[in-house]
Amino acid sequence: MRPLHFLQKIINGIIDYVYPPFSKFIPIETFRYAATGGANTAFDIFLYFIFYRFILNKEIVDFGFVAISPHIAAFLFVFPITFTSGFLLAKYITFTSSLIKGKTQLLRYGMTVAGAILLNYLLLKLFVEEFGLYATLSKILTTIIVVTYSYFVQRFYSFKTGKLTRKQD
Repeated sequence: MRPLHFLQKIINGIIDYVYPPFSKFIPIETFRYAATGGANTAFDIFLYFIFYRFILNKEIVDFGFVAISPHIAAFLFVFPITFTSGFLLAKYITFTSSLIKGKTQLLRYGMTVAGAILLNYLLLKLFVEEFGLYATLSKILTTIIVVTYSYFVQRFYSFKTGKLTRKQD
């Protein structure tokens, strides 16, 4: 068995084990999005904290031709990691019934994530620089807004699947 399929079976097994109490209230696809999205979001916030606090040491990153504030630099460094994990989770765990080709999914996912990046950037700038909130708290608030946007765009555009269905017994 290939490693990706092995991981897919493990992750789906865990999600499917936890799903039954929620099956009357939420379709499996939405539950999987919440589970995988929640895990990827927690991973994102954890990495952001590590990069901001320990790797960047809360200091401006100066590339010589441009200087980037630490809260934005942490976001930029963490992004490629969580972009990849998010796409793989969406494609192989959440939206598995999508008939859209993988390359098209990736392109659409990239476009929706571009919107999420813009939202992340604007909201982080607003919360940290204008409202004076702590960077990690700002990241959490920004994430709540961006996750809501992302679910609807991915569900109805990037990985369009048709109707939501409940898990079959």
